[in-house]
Amino acid sequence: MPRNRFSTALQFSALGLIWGASFLFMKVALEGVSFGQVAWTRLVLGALTLAVLLVVTRTRLPKGRAVYLHFIVIGAFGCAIPFLLFAWAEQYVTSGLASIYNAVTPITTALMVTLAFRVERLGRDRVLGVVAGIIGVVIIIGPWTFLTALGSDEGAAGASGAAHGDLLLELAGQLACLGSALCYGFTFGYIRRFITNRHPVTGLTAAFLQVGMGAAILLVLTPFVAVGPISLEPQVVGSLLVLGIAGTGVAYYWYMNVLDDWGPTATSTVTYLTPVVGVALGIILLGETLSWNAPVGAALVFLGILLAQGRLRLPQRPTKSAGAEAG
Repeated sequence: MPRNRFSTALQFSALGLIWGASFLFMKVALEGVSFGQVAWTRLVLGALTLAVLLVVTRTRLPKGRAVYLHFIVIGAFGCAIPFLLFAWAEQYVTSGLASIYNAVTPITTALMVTLAFRVERLGRDRVLGVVAGIIGVVIIIGPWTFLTALGSDEGAAGASGAAHGDLLLELAGQLACLGSALCYGFTFGYIRRFITNRHPVTGLTAAFLQVGMGAAILLVLTPFVAVGPISLEPQVVGSLLVLGIAGTGVAYYWYMNVLDDWGPTATSTVTYLTPVVGVALGIILLGETLSWNAPVGAALVFLGILLAQGRLRLPQRPTKSAGAEAG
């Protein structure tokens, strides 16, 4: 049954809020559980929520082994691996910075669909968009910060050694965030190559299979990922519940609804909302700060997204007519 415009717009807005807030909830949850437990709980609760929605809506699962094999890959790269990477990274980077890296996903998607899976052409504007996005990522990472800090304390020992270790962990955290964005880009390319027009599934079914397969993978890896001390303070429990039920279960259902109504291009603009919400919540509620290079790099990434998605087109170079060339 088609949804009205207000319902779709409301779900889109809710998506931007809950996905932007997810980085805050991950940071708070890490105060009481390990990064693996955060990802594990998030996926299991999300899968259970979507399973309930399947039953309530009486949605049937697809037949055939091939589609399930594909969704194992999608669940791994679209949920299990990036959820682990983001949760691990937030031990060393701010929630706001992690949300900014999440916004790199359209750039990594453009790379994957053109270079890895070759399902779209790599035109001039898309090349410029990807290049702008890559430069933006480098600015966000700020390698000069690490090089300057390491060089200034090169001969020092003791406390400087610990500081160097913290810097390296922060760099590793940023690279883990970037790895998550690459996983998401790979997932979109994989879906475009192997699912779209080959194994058509409803939005709710696709959401359940992706999150469910991701949860199944982490359930198998429980002895390795769901370990560590647990301190279930109220804010930790609340964050895990919201992150799993709303941020992973209901949000994926909303996303598929908006995707069905608006199409992929319009739906992808949620990318612009999540970092705004993530950064704002991190600053207001957690007292986080951002260095100048993070928003500057993010602005360049957004410019790259506009170019890569064809929302911003550069003027074409005028071509000379045959007569003019002959004259």
